[in-house]
Amino acid sequence: MGTILENRKAPEPDATQTLDLTVADAVWVGVALLHRRFDKRSQFSVDEIVESVVSNHLTDRALKTIKEHVRWHCVANRPARPNRSCMLYATRDPGDPGDTHRRIVLDCDVPRIHPDRRGAPTHPAWEKLPKQYADLRDWYEIERKKGSEQRIDPLLALAGTGRGMFGDQGADAYVHSLRDGWT
Repeated sequence: MGTILENRKAPEPDATQTLDLTVADAVWVGVALLHRRFDKRSQFSVDEIVESVVSNHLTDRALKTIKEHVRWHCVANRPARPNRSCMLYATRDPGDPGDTHRRIVLDCDVPRIHPDRRGAPTHPAWEKLPKQYADLRDWYEIERKKGSEQRIDPLLALAGTGRGMFGDQGADAYVHSLRDGWT
């Protein structure tokens, strides 16, 4: 038995309401709107993202198509199947039963982008965004970098801070000089 979302049909296309975004762009806008609305959350379920795309009328494509884009086609750290875009990042491994959550791609994710997807877009072409979503560009530029800064390991950030502490001698010689007066 599927979820309510899976059993629900896509809304009838209404030219006055539904935007004509590609599914990949619609998925990015949908998850960006979730991130902006729920700024304390770092990830969203596949179903939440699909619901955001549908409820905001971002595309008139079928639910199944939208869901596949959220699950695979737009996920930067998965092999290309066949879409190469890098709009989302899966926060868990594919074999993990909890592999159902995604977020936008941050600068810190770039080293973990699947080789099949290197160089692919991480966001829609800004000039193609509808006017009501133009502010997402500035939001994303700030979020993308902020997320990266928060993920720097504080211990690794200390690397090299003691350089020069021992003067001309190496660390072992320095420790031996300290121990010389011990009995």
